[in-house]
Amino acid sequence: MASIVTLEEFRNAAGRELAPSSWLDITQERVQMFADATDDQQFIHVDPVKAAATPFGGTIAHGYLTLSLLVRLNQEFALVPEGRTMTINYGADKVRFVAPVPVGSRIRSKQKILEVTQRSPGYWLIRTAVTVEIENSAKPAMLAEVLYLHIVK
Repeated sequence: MASIVTLEEFRNAAGRELAPSSWLDITQERVQMFADATDDQQFIHVDPVKAAATPFGGTIAHGYLTLSLLVRLNQEFALVPEGRTMTINYGADKVRFVAPVPVGSRIRSKQKILEVTQRSPGYWLIRTAVTVEIENSAKPAMLAEVLYLHIVK
């Protein structure tokens, strides 16, 4: 559950590490729905038989599926200022897909707040370093810096 904090606490949150999200199952159905939505039907994502013959040993999630799941993963323990009326995805920097996410695995996100900046009155930009972990893997799936714009009344 997101943590609602005072604006002062939010403003001074740089350096704070947030609790990791819950684990999320990466199913073939989820990967197929993403493939259908994006028209990315490459066999390594959608054909388990053909993908089994690759170095991956089976189908893998799209990198951009992993990136898009940050909305679900990061909101669980996000830091939110009191009086927020909405939050907008503001972008991502330094995104790297470090390791493939096998279908049938589970992922979670870990976040560290890097910076909180007031862009204009009532508009607060938060930059967070995110690591997406694969359960039982020493190598992360993804590293990124993500930005969210909180609008506060």
